[in-house]
Amino acid sequence: MSNLLKFNNKYIKNHQKTIDELSIKLDFHQLHDFFKNNYNIDSQIDQDIIKPYTRDWSNLSGNADLLVRPKNNEECAIILLACNQQKIPVTFSGGQTNLTGSATPNGGIVFSTSSLNKSYFSIDIDKKIAHTSVSMRLENMRNKILEESNNTLYYPVDPTSRNDAFIGGTLSCNASGFIPGNKGATRYWVEEIRFILINGFSLRIKRGEYVSNNGVFILQCNTQQSIIKIPRYKRPEIKNASGPFSSQNSEIDFIDLIIGSEGIFGLITNCTLKLDNKPNGYLDLFLRLSNESEAIEIHQFLTRELSPDLEKITALEYFGYNCQSYMKNREFLFNNKNEVGLYIQVPIYNGSIESKSEEWANLLSKFNPSFDLLTISILSDPISWKKFFEARHSIPDNALIKTQKMGGISIITDTIVPPEKFQEYLMKIHNRLQKYNIEYLLFGHLGDCHLHFHLIPNKKQEAISLEIYDYMVDLSSQLGGVYSAEHGTGKRKKHDFKKCYGNTAVEMVKNTKLGFDPHLLLNKGNII
Repeated sequence: MSNLLKFNNKYIKNHQKTIDELSIKLDFHQLHDFFKNNYNIDSQIDQDIIKPYTRDWSNLSGNADLLVRPKNNEECAIILLACNQQKIPVTFSGGQTNLTGSATPNGGIVFSTSSLNKSYFSIDIDKKIAHTSVSMRLENMRNKILEESNNTLYYPVDPTSRNDAFIGGTLSCNASGFIPGNKGATRYWVEEIRFILINGFSLRIKRGEYVSNNGVFILQCNTQQSIIKIPRYKRPEIKNASGPFSSQNSEIDFIDLIIGSEGIFGLITNCTLKLDNKPNGYLDLFLRLSNESEAIEIHQFLTRELSPDLEKITALEYFGYNCQSYMKNREFLFNNKNEVGLYIQVPIYNGSIESKSEEWANLLSKFNPSFDLLTISILSDPISWKKFFEARHSIPDNALIKTQKMGGISIITDTIVPPEKFQEYLMKIHNRLQKYNIEYLLFGHLGDCHLHFHLIPNKKQEAISLEIYDYMVDLSSQLGGVYSAEHGTGKRKKHDFKKCYGNTAVEMVKNTKLGFDPHLLLNKGNII
């Protein structure tokens, strides 16, 4: 274990002659020719081709002067070195599914990973790991793991965008899904990365191999060294995607620092991910409840009964206020419009679905002896599961469609607070929104006390809705939470980062970035 990382120039050492051309300032047409003629890199100067890469799911508009789509690590290193020597900003772009604008370029080069190391994938069943490129779509990788392990292993991280998101994007923002606790987020599963710096030097980095000492890493590239001061602002110990990993005790594994840093420190091209034993099956329960308080009481009960981080379940999802109005198949899940819903997924490793059903019937009866078990739907067949899945994913989609029809803005929160402050937080936000008669709905990951308020204001309500969003961010911070539990910071929420952690944290992240990227070229505008 060391804090000294000796990066190598394996990808650029044989190209010094042509790279010397970069000592002269090139315009974008000349740089396009340099990439294409010298290295056969897929480089595009045509704005009609570039335009689709200038916007992500956040709907922030951007612009770029050049598009590159490297095919391998060598091309990546050459592009980054060229950008560094020419002092040209570069923005990494993958599946463009992020909601915070982190893949939206503000000029310079947009660097698409869509073609990178396309054939790089393998699994080691004995070691329970998968080696993959960042260009692979998450759900494609999950399916290949199931196929190649004969359904014995799986990769648990399953964000809503898993059909569209690239592996690189999930690494970039520490994406998470249904599973509560640390095991629901990407960082927990990352064992190794191939990391390329802005100067083209690279290194394969394994978890546990490089750990900061006295708050610093030392990066060595031939005879040159740079000091990386790690961020040391206080980070709430809850589900958290708000800025780079930090540590007050000055000790961070290098992999933890990079995962969730949204591309501001360098480029991950390949990674090795841990896998888990796949359950033999699942017990999928949908509970119809009378109100939100009952859902929170069940969450509190299960936390006490099962374990502090609910490790014995793989989903605890809430469908609350106004969700039925935006939900497909609502008549399949609910009996009346006033009910709220709770979805529980229980993995089955031993025994049958019948025995697991009986176990959970007893558990819910322990929660409340008068609990009506007839209000529980068991989603045990493919048709029932499909209807539920359609219902779950139709909620935000239909809310966005309504926003578009109204010609207004859509505001979706990603705030999270500690469990002991959860009910207080929800009550205050409900009161504030209903005071101004703003249309909204509430759903999300109850297992982590992480619910999304989705605001749908009319034109006249936009200003007050933005004020309420700021109030939500401020309140979450005051109660010991953060503004982003799973979607990251990007460009859209960099002011939220500052409000949550303060100016000192902003300076810490900037100083860390300067160690990696002295000219501040990588993913400009993200986080800080």
